[in-house]
Amino acid sequence: MSWPALPIDAVLPALADALAKGNAAVLVAQPGAGKTTRVPLALLDAPWRNDGRIIVLEPRRLAARAAARQMARLLGEDVGETVGYRVRMEARVSSRTRIEVVTEGVFTRMILGDPELSGIAAVLFDEFHERSLDADLGLALALDARALRPDLCILVMSATIDGARVAALLEGAPVIDSPGRTFPVETFYAEPDPLQRLEDQVAAATLQALREHDGSALVFLPGQGEITRTAERLATRLPAHVDLAPLYGQLSPAEQDRAIQPAPEGRRKVVLATSIAETSLTIEGIRIVIDSGFRRVPVYEPATGLTTLATTRVSRAGADQRRGRAGRTAPGICIRLWNQGQTAALAAFETPEILAADLSGLMLDLAAWGVSDPTTLAFLDPPPAPAWAEARALLTRLDALDVHGGLTAAGKALARLPLHPRLAHMILAGAEDGDAQSAAELAVLIGERGLGGDDIDLGRRLERFRLDRSRRAEDARALARRWVHAAGGKAETFLSPGHHLARAFPDRVAQSAGPRGRFRLANGRQAQLDETHALAGAPYIVVADLTGSAGQGRIRAAASLDLPDLEALFAGHISAETSLAFDPKTNTVRARRQRRLDALRLADDTAPVTDFEKAAALLAEAALKRPELLPWSKEQKALRARSSFLHQSLGADWPDLSDAALAADPSWLAPHLVGETRLADIDANHLGMALDTLLPWAKRQQIDTLLPSHFHAPSGSHLPIDYAAENGPALEIRVQELFGLDRHPAIANGRVPLLLVLLSPAHRPIQTTRDLPGFWRGSWKDVAKDLKGRYPRHPWPDDPIAASATNRAKPRGT
Repeated sequence: MSWPALPIDAVLPALADALAKGNAAVLVAQPGAGKTTRVPLALLDAPWRNDGRIIVLEPRRLAARAAARQMARLLGEDVGETVGYRVRMEARVSSRTRIEVVTEGVFTRMILGDPELSGIAAVLFDEFHERSLDADLGLALALDARALRPDLCILVMSATIDGARVAALLEGAPVIDSPGRTFPVETFYAEPDPLQRLEDQVAAATLQALREHDGSALVFLPGQGEITRTAERLATRLPAHVDLAPLYGQLSPAEQDRAIQPAPEGRRKVVLATSIAETSLTIEGIRIVIDSGFRRVPVYEPATGLTTLATTRVSRAGADQRRGRAGRTAPGICIRLWNQGQTAALAAFETPEILAADLSGLMLDLAAWGVSDPTTLAFLDPPPAPAWAEARALLTRLDALDVHGGLTAAGKALARLPLHPRLAHMILAGAEDGDAQSAAELAVLIGERGLGGDDIDLGRRLERFRLDRSRRAEDARALARRWVHAAGGKAETFLSPGHHLARAFPDRVAQSAGPRGRFRLANGRQAQLDETHALAGAPYIVVADLTGSAGQGRIRAAASLDLPDLEALFAGHISAETSLAFDPKTNTVRARRQRRLDALRLADDTAPVTDFEKAAALLAEAALKRPELLPWSKEQKALRARSSFLHQSLGADWPDLSDAALAADPSWLAPHLVGETRLADIDANHLGMALDTLLPWAKRQQIDTLLPSHFHAPSGSHLPIDYAAENGPALEIRVQELFGLDRHPAIANGRVPLLLVLLSPAHRPIQTTRDLPGFWRGSWKDVAKDLKGRYPRHPWPDDPIAASATNRAKPRGT
């Protein structure tokens, strides 16, 4: 059968020779070369095939169906004969099929189910430059499978790929280059207006391009929302002979197929597409490309366990792929909505998904393969450690992994379902609860956006989905039934959507927090939805999908959860704890009993204080914030001052009982407050018992020897010594009581002189000194002369050392 010549034809002999000799090759073929459809057909005649099937991997369902249809058309057959396809929710294959075009995720299930890939002669990885997680995993497993199947041929194909790096991964496989067949594409740049919405700029550029150039237009936008808004702006402004066709992943297969079909004779079309149309597709008649310069990608944050959608700049490789769409069948033009200088600042390639994705599914698949260490497989980029650790934590919480990273019985059951581990766990748990059907239908809704509408409330979407009689809905229900069958589930009861979703997203059970529509997730993050939505008033919800920042995510899909369901589902994870805290308003230690599910506080009630030791510690800590306000007795204050003085003078053998030292460590007081809960209950008895512990009886005896509490004056008076005085131990005493004393009073075995504050008969200070004999010999005469007239009834001898001490005045008349 003769086919139109394509550039790839020139390298097909070399490619066939490379696969015949070494069973592996890398094909770098530029856009338009024809690799996707021509290479598999050429390999049908390879002698090494031995009637084995050729599996062709495509990154998207749309591309898989289109590639299979084109190859079948070239053979003059219907899809499902020699060429078929197998994608999620749809398969067109038969016993005659020798070329199967499958999505990358389907291939992962195939090889996990049959590691030898029985009956398969070759695996072709098309558009490998997109570097999806499933493509990287599929290639790693296929290379590992060659230990069992050394005859298995592996071919990696792409237009924009580091061929040498991939060839090294394939143990030195040859790299074969093929030029593409693209027509000239003239590129224009349009300076963006920061004050104008993207949809308005795109609509204006599209209308102008249609007026000035021939052919249909392919317009690249970040996501479904931008496509819808751009379509609204164009709907009434397009010429009558121009059709509008959206193209994104959530459309039904029939709607996607209509978008890529050529426009009818005499008509033009405008295809509004996401990055789904960057590669693998040739849309007939496209001569114009309008590139917004943005794409929407999932970004996984290991620290939060959340995957959010982020709008990012397209890479240079992606922009080149988009531009090339305009030159597939004829010369064309590309209008880029950014200035030319920005192109150099774009990233060279898109970030491989393995470096920015949730790896729990990958870890589960590897565990099913018998691998716990990903470095033992041939990955072009190894999985990042933080995401790998987070994946292990999730799978452990789902009881899928044992302590060694191997699959548990539950993990083996999860691995049998072609779903994210969260959703597989939800279906298996639903089977145990007697409602696997609802769980499986919810899994379909989460994986297939648009089914059941776009309401945030998955409960409402589930109701509408069950009433939907469209082909897409029927296919989705059939898929759900297959999952139910695989899980061994029976329809015995009906459980709420929130009940099922909590099984899949235990870390995203959320509690109302503050203003209406604000929620706190069990993982500690914040999320919100519009306050007018019915779910905004729910006390508890389960969040299945959210976008935005980790600190304040926007809820995209959720369902309400009843508290009794929450209590039953997480009984083993809910912690009950009685906490004590000092209430400064009432100066009392109070107890509260809280029940928590991770970061969620389910209950918070007052409780009796039962941990009296902890209460005493809190009370002591509060009391010692102001130790000077404690009810110390006069004797206790004096004892503290004497000990503190010895600490300063003689060292650490003596405790520092100053306010600052006591406040630094409340543990000295707490044991003596056991049983008390109020500051007002602390009295001198508590403090006295604490001082007895700090200063045992033997130490007190030493204190009395070294630092007597009182001074025995020559007059016979027994006067207290002030050890807390600012300038050291001091004694206030009337000067007449020291007559006859020719040595200065001292403490600490005579080593520390007292500071004498000498008082008049009226108890007013007249002199301070640490040298009493010097005072007698020096300024005494002047002091005596000055005071004698004021206090004539008191003695003022010329020689105080020779005089007798007294604490009395002279009798009247003497």
